[in-house]
Amino acid sequence: MLTLYSYPELFGVADNNGYGLKVYAFLKLAGVPFVHEHIFDASSAPRGQLPYIVDDGETIGDSETIIAHLVSKYGLTIDADLTPAQRIADHLVTRMLDDLYWVMSYSRWKDERYFPAFRDSFMAQHSQIDEAGMNKAREYNAQRYYFQGIGRYAPDQAYARGLADLQVLADLVPADGYAHGPKPTSIDAGIYGFIANIHFFPIPTPLKAFVTAHPNLVRHCEAVHAAVSR
Repeated sequence: MLTLYSYPELFGVADNNGYGLKVYAFLKLAGVPFVHEHIFDASSAPRGQLPYIVDDGETIGDSETIIAHLVSKYGLTIDADLTPAQRIADHLVTRMLDDLYWVMSYSRWKDERYFPAFRDSFMAQHSQIDEAGMNKAREYNAQRYYFQGIGRYAPDQAYARGLADLQVLADLVPADGYAHGPKPTSIDAGIYGFIANIHFFPIPTPLKAFVTAHPNLVRHCEAVHAAVSR
């Protein structure tokens, strides 16, 4: 059976990383049976990044590559009815979520106001990780943020980027149904992967405040969460 390897759960969310949760939600929405294995160390993963899958002995990393593989191999029709314009929009939203990822991660690991709550909550749920391990991960992430660029921003400037991304989602996500109609498609899995990692986390970042203030984002997130938690 196909196995998904991704980061651990937190606050009732199946993966505390947006990309792993995106693949998890896609598999659930598309009806593909799988086993979910949580790991902490990504060093043995393809390119040292999670998530990845092992499917009939084939190891595949990168969330978009994984989804493309699944659609092709299993003949999945979750996106079959999308128009060319909708596919273009999905591509642009997917790239925007890549930007939101960095701000969301920054809010947990770099911002002194929120890191202690994230650290303590993570250790409380995953006792095998101690404070030294969290601090080591924080130092590693600080290097990533610096070289990516978000780490060179003051907090208000960093959040301005993430809030702009969230505003686009707030304008795109409908009050009812899913992104492209009454049935979820793969972009709903992608949006959920990131919004759930903001909405369900009781850490009062500016990103959390924005999502809470937009009922359409909350409703969409909770609808997908209910669908993938069965």
